[in-house]
Amino acid sequence: MGGDEGGDELAATVLVVEDELKLRELLRAYLERDGLAVLSAGTGAEALDIAAKAPPDLVVLDLGLPDIPGEEVARELRRGGSGGAGRNVPILILTAKADEEDRVKGLELGADDYVTKPFSPRELVLRVQAILRRSLSQPGQTGRRGEGERGDRMSFGEGELILDEGRREALVRGAPVDLTPTEWGILSALASRPGRVYSRYELLNRVRGYEYAGYDRTVDSHVKNLRRKIEADPRSPRLVLTVLGGGYRLAVRRDV
Repeated sequence: MGGDEGGDELAATVLVVEDELKLRELLRAYLERDGLAVLSAGTGAEALDIAAKAPPDLVVLDLGLPDIPGEEVARELRRGGSGGAGRNVPILILTAKADEEDRVKGLELGADDYVTKPFSPRELVLRVQAILRRSLSQPGQTGRRGEGERGDRMSFGEGELILDEGRREALVRGAPVDLTPTEWGILSALASRPGRVYSRYELLNRVRGYEYAGYDRTVDSHVKNLRRKIEADPRSPRLVLTVLGGGYRLAVRRDV
């Protein structure tokens, strides 16, 4: 992906957390070439300090850090800790762990994407830009975007679930919920046609914005995280249901 393919208009800041200096600087060079501002950290403690002082629009996070495990850094970011860094900040995990179980664990931390080493820096930039396109209009982020004007609200299940596409806001039983860009994308896709069964492949490709040679458990992990946030009992979901052999569907009707 070249530097003239939309990076400037995003005007976003990416925090790269990687203990290998050469790789950290390589990623900085590629991301800056694409028009992105880059902050960098070599340790987990440094990353959390930077995120608290200057919340980024996206974090590229290596799991193999020398001080704090990357998994704990991700959890802290998701909790909004270390000074209240944004809980909705997208996270792209970067790691040498390529086993499927390790990928699933990373996604269950709330990560939006997962890249294994070795990797192509150009592919990583592509994935960063795809995530940013989904997230920059979401309230609470810091890059350049629209003014967040209130759009038409869609209500489902007699008001149990309310989605505002214009503001990318979700209310569940009257309370706002914090969704990652990927979680919002899945919920929005399902809500576009309540009752319709979306296959895992459809959801992955619709949400990510680029062809993704993924696997079923990727979307399963994101749905699991989504259910924790929107279901009264995630073990017995009522809103987002699994269809065996099919995928997922939104089980509540849109209110008239």
